[in-house]
Amino acid sequence: MSLSLLFCHGWGFDASEWDPLAALLPEFPQARDDAGYFGTPVASHVPAPVVAVTHSFGTMRLLAAPPPGLVGLVAIAGFDRFTAAEGFPGMQRRFVDRMVSAVAQAPETVLADFRDRCGSDAPVPASIDAARLQSDLVALRDDDRRMAAMMLGLPVLSLQAGADPILSVAMRETVFANVPGVMRRTHPSAGHLLASQEPGWCAEAIRAFAGTLG
Repeated sequence: MSLSLLFCHGWGFDASEWDPLAALLPEFPQARDDAGYFGTPVASHVPAPVVAVTHSFGTMRLLAAPPPGLVGLVAIAGFDRFTAAEGFPGMQRRFVDRMVSAVAQAPETVLADFRDRCGSDAPVPASIDAARLQSDLVALRDDDRRMAAMMLGLPVLSLQAGADPILSVAMRETVFANVPGVMRRTHPSAGHLLASQEPGWCAEAIRAFAGTLG
């Protein structure tokens, strides 16, 4: 079975986030979506069967609208819910509330602070769609995709980072808890930008996961 990869980036970034990892997986047809935070949104499609490779909030975006022909999901520092709820040790809502309020007034500052916390030194683009960023922050705060992840009925590989400053240990261990047979791997020292910090490790994990789907 010839698999295609669909890359979905996280909040506050764009499709270029995938450059280091995508370059290490040349044997797979590839496409990348773009949420349009810094330009025109792009909804990309690749031939089925498709493995989605998502980062952070990109996982929730993918779960909201799974592509046709999806056969597996690799969630890198990804989650099916972000804020705390009964039985789920997520981020406290008040932290996201502050970002929702602030991004409308000072999107450059919010993005710079967030990227710095993630460990990125990439400059904030000059053109910013603050309304789109704010809308997705509201989704990050309010949406719950745990049932959607379970109802996919597909293999899920959760790749997490042991030094992630965004996702707590408890959260990393609880994401996709409702997905039967979820596979988990943790890089001991990488941070939230696992795909760009350790692209070789991620590529090996994706390649091995794809091998189980044939």
